Amino acid sequence: MRIFFVALVIFSTFFTTSFASNVSSHTFDGNHLSMLYTIPFIGLIASVALLPLIAPKLWLNHYGKITLGWSIIFFIPLILNFGWGVGGAVLVDTLISEYIPFILLLLTLYVVSSGIQITGHFAPSPALNVMILLIGTLLASIMGTTGASMLLIRPILQANQNRRHKVHVVIFFIFLVANIGGGLTPLGDPPLFLGFLEGVSFFWTLQYMLLPVIITSSMLLMLFYLIDTKLFALEEIKPQKLKDNHFVINGKFNFILIAAVLAGIIISGFWNPNIQLEVFHSTIALENVFRDALFLLVIYLSFKFTPKQLRIDNQFNWAPILEVAKLFLGIFLTITPVILILQSPDHPVTAFLMRFAHDESGAPNNVTYFWITATLSAFLDNAPTYLVFFKMAIGDHAQGAAYLMNVIPTTLLTISMATVFTGPLTYIANAPNFMIKSIAEQQGIRMPSFFSYMLIAIGTLLPIYILLNVIFLM
Repeated sequence: MRIFFVALVIFSTFFTTSFASNVSSHTFDGNHLSMLYTIPFIGLIASVALLPLIAPKLWLNHYGKITLGWSIIFFIPLILNFGWGVGGAVLVDTLISEYIPFILLLLTLYVVSSGIQITGHFAPSPALNVMILLIGTLLASIMGTTGASMLLIRPILQANQNRRHKVHVVIFFIFLVANIGGGLTPLGDPPLFLGFLEGVSFFWTLQYMLLPVIITSSMLLMLFYLIDTKLFALEEIKPQKLKDNHFVINGKFNFILIAAVLAGIIISGFWNPNIQLEVFHSTIALENVFRDALFLLVIYLSFKFTPKQLRIDNQFNWAPILEVAKLFLGIFLTITPVILILQSPDHPVTAFLMRFAHDESGAPNNVTYFWITATLSAFLDNAPTYLVFFKMAIGDHAQGAAYLMNVIPTTLLTISMATVFTGPLTYIANAPNFMIKSIAEQQGIRMPSFFSYMLIAIGTLLPIYILLNVIFLM
């Protein structure tokens, strides 16, 4: 591990020298940023994808340090070339505006959902699996993909614990509960929450995403039922009837807390007292402070009033959320120059993308937008990718989110579908994916590698993406 950090220091030294010759202004302006600034982000994504394959023990024991290392590689040249003021401003703005609200919502839903326990007799059958997936898909937009996933991943694993073939159950769980089902509200999926923070109406998402979510989830549920029925027959297990299942739900108090989280998000979207706090050149709206304070209160109340034994029985631990928190902090920090470049119309890369994704009149080509956004979403994480193309679509229009919602709503729908629906393509494309993978592996299920999972997801979902383009974008 020491060799790794020595290599990082040496690399950052040469990296800084290269930066100095490529920066024409000591203003952190995306129009003048060298593409070299994207190397730490690319390195971090490559580490997430490759190190679990080529050095699994190194990654398992030191993924936090590796993530920190790539973040340092980003900040050393940034500070040396632009000064401590710019470096500090980038750090604070990323934390306050994006990372803290993002991870705090995930943490709240993770803690609250772990305080709800579903026990009982599970009679294994494809019908039961479909029922759990359907319930999870419906709950995902109400209690968030993280909350729904943490609530139902253990019951569905328990229902299939004696089966030989169960990896496909976890994969479709990621598809539906951790991603597709969250496409109806800002509470559901992290990209839509970031859009909500940028001014997208809470109910705009429900109106425009309802039909795409119904079509996509229905097709996946039918496909899963066919696959699960076939594998069930191969295992020579006799399917049992749904009426043979008996469920007991404990920790129901936490459902009230989930309702409080939903109410807090809605209130923060409609209540605008026009009071802002300034922290190191970054502004925090009072309504957002209220929302985040409510999240912290909900976490406290969940721990205080949920019996400890219930969380023990749920095998609650901090490992999944800590892994997400560490990795996504590095992602949010190192993706900063990528976002700045894509928001700068005069940058050569952005200018190329703008020409490629817009027609001669400057109107967006929604099909092109979908496939560019979808491709990058699979590797950049769908939440910051949503933010990148959301802001690129707005351009210099003063109306901001209102321009997208009212003038070019199909483009906003395109960005929403291309991030929410492509969230299942890789383990890093959406935060809950990593949590589910971690929990499944703790249960002894050998999940596919990064690239194996990606190929399975692409093969399954690509035909659905094409259909969505034909129905909604052409």
